[in-house]
Amino acid sequence: MIIKEYTDEYKNLWNSFIDVAKNSLFMHKRDFMEYHADRFEDNSLMFFDDKDRLLALLPANKKDNILYSHGGLTFGGFITNEKMKQSKMLSCFDALKIYLKEHNFESLIYKTIPHIYHSQPAEEDSYALFKNNAKLLKVESSSTVDLKESFKISKARKSHISRAKREGIEVGDFVQFNDFIELVNTVLISRHNTKAVHSAKELEYLYSKFPENIRLVAAMYNGQMIAGTLLFVYKDIVHTQYLASNEKGREIGALDLVISSLIEEYKNEKRYFDFGISTEDGGKFLNEGLISQKEGFGARTVCYNTWEVCSD
Repeated sequence: MIIKEYTDEYKNLWNSFIDVAKNSLFMHKRDFMEYHADRFEDNSLMFFDDKDRLLALLPANKKDNILYSHGGLTFGGFITNEKMKQSKMLSCFDALKIYLKEHNFESLIYKTIPHIYHSQPAEEDSYALFKNNAKLLKVESSSTVDLKESFKISKARKSHISRAKREGIEVGDFVQFNDFIELVNTVLISRHNTKAVHSAKELEYLYSKFPENIRLVAAMYNGQMIAGTLLFVYKDIVHTQYLASNEKGREIGALDLVISSLIEEYKNEKRYFDFGISTEDGGKFLNEGLISQKEGFGARTVCYNTWEVCSD
């Protein structure tokens, strides 16, 4: 097993592998990963066999003496294709631990890709984590609707949807990322004293690179954006990267109408509608109000897990 550190000369090879992998997402493409290169020192790795055939990718960045599943990505871990088998993954971990030691990394913080994002079974890394005595650091609760199974929308959500329709809320696609991020930040600052991970300029850039995968869907009321969501659209799944609603939007159920419209649109096209996490502090705190809204649409829990692999 041979490990090579990613450099620009491998960009085409990296992206071509992403195109055929069984657990890759558009966010693993280099144009996505590098939009925030100023914030993360890339240390992505490529795993080759003794015949110089690419077996796996590991999007990663380094900070101090720790290697991280890339901090700018929601999901990380090994990216593999249909040729990856369990014994090969164990060999990847053996080589990785040697690499960590030789480069003076104390540990690897490793984010697995939830199974609902796999196009084929791809949990070879989970077994390898167990075999290598990895420590589970975080379990974050996401809420997901299985669009191919029966699910019920609660009476409370239906009531809010009806109210929004009576108020004349208009739901549609927009590219006013500045207005949306302003809305998101207003909510985040007032409730959590924080701001959105992305800037409007970054979203505009990502949308220009991945127009088929990124959607801004918002609710308009009297010409004002009062609620909306940023969607990441994958082959079989839709993920809400942000959900936001101002006070007026919450009063008249605007975000509920946005969500119900999207579920109706995608129920015959996709398998899953994933709302993302409702936990804070590394999963230790559950935001019950937030998860209640998601579960009101029939969503149930899928876990996002983060592990630590020590170098010795």
